[in-house]
Parts: sequence; C-alpha cells; structure tokens
Amino acid sequence: MKKFDLSLKSIEPLFEKAGKISKVHRILICVATFIVIIGLFVYFLYLPKFERLNKLNSEYKNFEQSLALAKNKAAQLNKYREKIKLAEAKYKIAMKALPDKKEIPSLLTSITESGKDAGLEFLLFQPESEINKDFYAEIPVSIKVVGNYHNVGLFFDKISRLSRIVNIKDIVIRTPEGKGLNTSCTSVTYRFVETKEKDAANTAKKK
Repeated sequence: MKKFDLSLKSIEPLFEKAGKISKVHRILICVATFIVIIGLFVYFLYLPKFERLNKLNSEYKNFEQSLALAKNKAAQLNKYREKIKLAEAKYKIAMKALPDKKEIPSLLTSITESGKDAGLEFLLFQPESEINKDFYAEIPVSIKVVGNYHNVGLFFDKISRLSRIVNIKDIVIRTPEGKGLNTSCTSVTYRFVETKEKDAANTAKKK
C-alpha cells in the first residue's frame, strides 16, 4: 500500500499554484471560506440554540397564559366565596326574623302585650290557618281593639319594633258613639318551615 506523504516537498506544488492565483480570486476564496465557516457555525451552534430559545419562549408564554388564567379563576373563586359568605350572613339574619314553630306562641304573646302596653283593649285576637309559602309560612291573626288614635299608633309602632317580622294589613277604623275607636286589622307573622315538615305536608297533599 502506497504511503501518503505530507512532507513539505509534497505540498510545494500547492503553494506554487496558490501563488499564481490572482488577488481577486484570493479574496473570493477567503470570503467563501468565511461564509462556509459562518454557515457551519449557524447550522451547528446557532440554529439549535435559536430553536431551543423559541421553544422556551413559547413555553414561557404558555406558562404566562396559564398563570393569568389561574389568577383570574382564583380571583373569581374569591368573589364567589365572598358572595356565598354574604348570602349566608343574609340568610342567618332572615332566619332570625323567621321564628320556628315552637316560638310562635311567644311571638303572639308579644303582640298582645304590645297592644296592652299601648293602652288598647282587645276584643278579638284570633290566629287563622297558616298559609304555606315554600320555605316559610304566613300566620295571619285577626285583631279587634278599642282605643284612641294615639293608642293605635303606639301599638303599630311597637309591632314594627319587634325582632320578628310582623306586618299589619286590612286596617279598618270605626268610631262608634261614646266608645272611642274600634280598630280591626290583620297581623301577619311568618315562621320558617323545616324541610322535614315541608316534605310531610307535600306527602299529605298527595294522599
């Protein structure tokens, strides 16, 4: 096998040929060599890093979008929690104003005591049948009292100041001779209807 000789003598012809190349060709060769080196650098070093950078940038944008979405959902969740807390607080306040069944007798007693404290004489105090209204029930009470305008006004004022909800409606005032004012009205109070009680009432209706 013939040995490959890299001695100075073997490459002298190349130098001689290179020496014969014009200056323009030398410049072109240098430029071409430079372009090849730059191309190799771009292809093997820059492009992979550029692609990696683009990928990281895309991942970062996706992460930013996910983070913004998560923050938005968290903010909405906090708003919903605040709304739920507010609704629960309002519900508790409403429930305090709606007594349960066992508290109704004491509430009716409070109404009669308010009338007596106002200086009225009761001619009638008759609780009527309950009227169911979904989660609560209306309890109307027919009332007839005797007293002057001031007494009646004071009675209504005391009713409005009770901790429980009591509405006065159907007010009729008569002035019989020598007997002051006869006032008829209907007081309506409300009570909370528990789920078990409501289910039992619905079952009874179906039967």
